[in-house]
Amino acid sequence: MGTPTTRSATLDDVARAAGVSRATASRVLGGYGFASPDARDRVAAAADRLGYVPNTAARALVRGRGVRLVVAVVGRDDTLFDDPYVDRVVSAAARVCAPHGLGVTLEWLSRRAPADLRRLGDDRSVHGMLLVNTTQAMLDAVPARMHGRVISIGIGSPVVPSFDVDNAGGAEQVLRHLYAGGHRRIAMITGPRWLTCAERPVAAYRSLMRAAGLPERVVRGDFTAARGGRAALEVLDTWPDTDAIYAASDATALGAIAALRRRGVEVPHDVAVAGFDDIPYAAVSSPPLTTATHPVARIATAAATAVLEELAAPPVTAFPSTLVARESA
Repeated sequence: MGTPTTRSATLDDVARAAGVSRATASRVLGGYGFASPDARDRVAAAADRLGYVPNTAARALVRGRGVRLVVAVVGRDDTLFDDPYVDRVVSAAARVCAPHGLGVTLEWLSRRAPADLRRLGDDRSVHGMLLVNTTQAMLDAVPARMHGRVISIGIGSPVVPSFDVDNAGGAEQVLRHLYAGGHRRIAMITGPRWLTCAERPVAAYRSLMRAAGLPERVVRGDFTAARGGRAALEVLDTWPDTDAIYAASDATALGAIAALRRRGVEVPHDVAVAGFDDIPYAAVSSPPLTTATHPVARIATAAATAVLEELAAPPVTAFPSTLVARESA
């Protein structure tokens, strides 16, 4: 004869043992609504005696607070799921959510379809959202019922606070490092034009070039290594005397180095190359990549915490970026 299975205590069990209604027991254990001090004491004692473990998901749904945090990433297509940056955001968010009994899901939002964001906002299973790589149209589409439970990693709005890296400050540090190294013909490979936050380093580059009386050499990129390689060759074909390339991401910079090497251009002897992000591979690439830090985990952790705890976050929270000088520049 097998060992009898021990049944977990239910909310009904707690209510009966405490001598209260199921609704009262639910309010006490859920931490909402009115219950007398005596009822609270009896429910707490019964739950402890029975070893009651609340169903966090069911409780959240009843209260209309949702059971998951959505990391909604805006982009042209779902290939953005392959970006290690997205992995780091999701991982950090999951660490914040786990103690609260909340899951984390990843959604792709087309930048041309803000209605998809409204759909998520109407989903009662959604507790809150982190918007990544967002646009103004997306911010404007955030439903009113989600105000206070949506944080943007990137640009923000009056009702959606922003957490992001000071990529303009990081770009300035890298560019000043290149200038201090004697480079005067510095080209820049940017991020995608549609991404507003990607324009901040471009503005920093243009401002510094003008202040130093140096020519501006800008080629559009998209944060990928493949485009970085093509853009680096465009730089050389357009401005053969270029002596340094600043790329808006490490992936772009590494793609540029590979393409330059295939053309017989030595880095940093012929052309110095620097990036932005300080991804783990940057320290062990050949040559090791000069870059600036991007504290993705800290940013995502702070953003997820603000959503879960419904903190009164300031409109913009910028995390500093610092230069990491290595052999590539």
